[in-house]
Amino acid sequence: MVEIFFKTLPFFAIIGLGYFAARWKFFSSEATVYLTKFVFYFALSAMIFQFSAKLSLSEFLNWNFVFAYICASLSVYSLGFVVGLMRGNPVSQAAVEAQCCAIGNVGFLGIPMLALLLGPQAVGYVMIILAVDLIVFGSLIVLLFLGSRERKIKFSILITLVMGLVKNPMIMAIVTGLCWSIFELPLPDPFWEFVTLLGAASTPCALFAIGASLVAKTTERVQTAVWISFVKLVLHPLAVAVMALLVFEVDFYAASVMIVASALPVAGNIYILAEHYQVAPQRVSASILVSTIVSIFSISLVMSLAGSSFNF
Repeated sequence: MVEIFFKTLPFFAIIGLGYFAARWKFFSSEATVYLTKFVFYFALSAMIFQFSAKLSLSEFLNWNFVFAYICASLSVYSLGFVVGLMRGNPVSQAAVEAQCCAIGNVGFLGIPMLALLLGPQAVGYVMIILAVDLIVFGSLIVLLFLGSRERKIKFSILITLVMGLVKNPMIMAIVTGLCWSIFELPLPDPFWEFVTLLGAASTPCALFAIGASLVAKTTERVQTAVWISFVKLVLHPLAVAVMALLVFEVDFYAASVMIVASALPVAGNIYILAEHYQVAPQRVSASILVSTIVSIFSISLVMSLAGSSFNF
């Protein structure tokens, strides 16, 4: 575990650098916003395209893997949702807590870190998880937000969901890359070098942006944040392990990647949604902060337990 911890430490050190740069005003909140946009729309999308263009459709559509992850995440999501309702929260707030329990920072932290630590063969599995998070659970929380507000599901809500997916650059990068692979389209060397160079910027920039964004996070409702962090960092990977290894009998290496990816801290895009719809953004903020700090140590533990198939 100590060896794995030291391998993950540089990633969290860059997060820490971003945090202190923003804390000491070397990096403004406006600069953080634009750095995040650069990573989201350009660098990370280029990296995702680069990897997905090398995947075959059969590699991406691993249905046992998909169903194992969905079932495990739904069980954790349901737990978070029910506990939220039992504490007297309205549906929308229970939904945002459930989302925090089940969705990790796969895009900004997972793909860059796991691609380097677990090898390029892990990226396809991580992108499946990212696609499920964005398409299934990203749609579910918006459906619950708007449905609870409107008291019924309108056709316009479904249009909003579809347009949100179409406009998401990470989804588009996955789809475009897979199309490139399926149709075996040629990739000119200058274009490939451009994508590679741009994608290489995603890892340090994404990690720095995560750290800088933590400065704005609050620790309001710490008890709730601790509960959510426990579910996300402990129960979620445990549920994934049960579904992947015992129920769906996923290949051990793929299952190990899924377990590690499920141990990532709460995703930052949940805060964006919570802020946009004004549904408990401070609660999400605290959950992101607490889970990210704890994950510095918990990810190493999960990797050591799940990683006998990894070549550290």
